[in-house]
Amino acid sequence: MLPAHRIFWGLILLAAAGAGLLYNIIFAAGASPLAGFTYGLCMGATVLAFDRGLILAGLQTRIRRLPAWLYVLAAELAYVLMIMAGNALGGLVVWAFALTPDDLPTATRMTARVLAYALAVSGLLVFVIRMRDLIGGEVFVNFMIGRYHKPVAEERIFLFLDVVGSTAFAEAHGDLRAQEYLGAVFATLAEPVRRNGGSVDDYVGDLAMVTWPMARGLKDARCITCLFDVLDRIEADAAAWTTRFGTVPRLRAALHGGSVVTAEVGVDRHKIAYFGDAVNVTSRIEALCRPLGVGILISQDLLGRLPRLPAGVRARSLGAHALRGRGAPLSVATLERGPAESAAVADLAPRRAAVAR
Repeated sequence: MLPAHRIFWGLILLAAAGAGLLYNIIFAAGASPLAGFTYGLCMGATVLAFDRGLILAGLQTRIRRLPAWLYVLAAELAYVLMIMAGNALGGLVVWAFALTPDDLPTATRMTARVLAYALAVSGLLVFVIRMRDLIGGEVFVNFMIGRYHKPVAEERIFLFLDVVGSTAFAEAHGDLRAQEYLGAVFATLAEPVRRNGGSVDDYVGDLAMVTWPMARGLKDARCITCLFDVLDRIEADAAAWTTRFGTVPRLRAALHGGSVVTAEVGVDRHKIAYFGDAVNVTSRIEALCRPLGVGILISQDLLGRLPRLPAGVRARSLGAHALRGRGAPLSVATLERGPAESAAVADLAPRRAAVAR
């Protein structure tokens, strides 16, 4: 089965191409349907590439930092420019493949009607994308296809990422500034999680919950690669974090996996929720980081199911420990990389001598 995010973006591009085809049917009777499809696909791809930061990412970042009234104007102008660029690209393609009798200048010219139509379509598609961003990509697709209308038993991997020191930051800088800080940290997760096939399914205070279907998370140890990609990204931007917030984020991380029941719950507000011991155990493992004085813990159960660890990452056993609400002790390990562990991993306390080796 294709990952949900690939299905989503494929459908979005197909919708943009379909809108171009519909334009030809309504406004350009007799024109090649393939030409309309091509125009729509090129304009849609250009707008989406800009919206996702694949092109002109710096401009997108600067626009988002503008005051609200100026942001609207700047964003609208940027989308107009992207539509014009996509129209020119589409015109070049249809002219090159003789899908239109027009010459190149005519094929690439943007008319007011095309611009108005393209803005309306792109506005609708961007709204859908914003809704998807709001509730999570995989969750959005699962809602649309009704995958969890009925409870489903499945195996999933859970990664809990807790931002260390967020309470102290809020006390020092205020709640609004703290929320801006947490928002920036959570935004940093998006690209590494997406690249490694995961899904950020929930935020609870200063903790983010990332999940994978078991097979997808185990493949190439993506669940662990994702964690270290996040830490690397924070470390690489350490100077920017210090300039903006006066500190570099530190994270506590817990990894575990197992059987859960996944279901769509709620009436007025729907949510996809996970029920089962695996979720609770991951939370307990994250809480164990502090007394063990480490920033990363993984259950021995999940570690044993991984075909291999990512290059440069090693696991060090910390023995079995009792977890609140669980009868049998659970064996855990910490993950380390090279002699100099990533600065973004929280070094919270001296390791207790009594920790089992």
